[in-house]
Amino acid sequence: MENSFNQISEEQTAQLQSAVERLKHEIRKIIVGQEANIDLLLTAILSNGHVLIEGVPGVAKTLTAKILARCISADFSRIQFTPDLMPSDILGTNIFNFKTSEFEFRRGPIFSNIILIDEINRAPAKTQSALFEVMEERQITIDGTTYPMEEPFLVFATQNPIEHEGTYRLPEAQLDRFLYKVEVKYPTAEEEVLILNEYQQRGSNVDLKVIEPVLTISELKALQKTVRQIHIEPKLVEFIVKLIAKTRVSGDIYVGASPRASIALLNAAKAFAAIRGNYFVTPDDVVMAAKPALRHRVILTPEKEMEGTGANEVIDLLIKSVEIPR
Repeated sequence: MENSFNQISEEQTAQLQSAVERLKHEIRKIIVGQEANIDLLLTAILSNGHVLIEGVPGVAKTLTAKILARCISADFSRIQFTPDLMPSDILGTNIFNFKTSEFEFRRGPIFSNIILIDEINRAPAKTQSALFEVMEERQITIDGTTYPMEEPFLVFATQNPIEHEGTYRLPEAQLDRFLYKVEVKYPTAEEEVLILNEYQQRGSNVDLKVIEPVLTISELKALQKTVRQIHIEPKLVEFIVKLIAKTRVSGDIYVGASPRASIALLNAAKAFAAIRGNYFVTPDDVVMAAKPALRHRVILTPEKEMEGTGANEVIDLLIKSVEIPR
């Protein structure tokens, strides 16, 4: 039976809810807490969007990404970024074959479905720029030849916000290609007690073999298609546009969000509606997605940065300044 919007069926919604619960069940086998961040990662996957995961060392950034990748029956690649890493180390390079007297393209680790980039801000700008095309267009161009990526193609990148020695600031153009910037906080006291108890039981080695794949590539593609069909009212589209426009005229923001941010917020809101079991986007879905989708896309004025004001606080004020449709 079709819902009133004739967009997705009840069966599709049920399948999506079931998939989300299965994914969460596998993640909870190892990860304690972080419910909000897990929702963000799941909505990013359903939106086919890349994620920048920021947090201090030891808060399970890399582990969470590895577990998510293991939950999906897809190719997985991990790249450790270092200051001496070259673009060819990521993308691949043409190698001369003496037997055939021809050049052959040897693919780099970027040719995978799910890519985990550890400490992305440790590589210099030249290497960072190698990701521009592949993150946006899902393809790379080497010596005039274009090589498309196989779908799904998702990048999870981690970075440490407090360590600056030997790191490089990510170019704004690259930041704009991430659907979300997820900020991983310290666990609560109760969660840390559970973490210590788990550690005493299983030791220091985390056995990822306990994580079972619960989605195939074809199933994930079907879920992503379902999310794209989630209904959104015109007034909510206008709400998104007004919110993005506010970032461009705010006195607290030096550089506002681009139209790519509007698209990101639209897709993220649909994914939030989907994991909640709704056929349609609500204002709460847009508000939930606003900070993770915009916090890395705006540059605050020097005055605000000197005051210690963060992007999250400014975005909160902007949301309050725009009338939320009901």
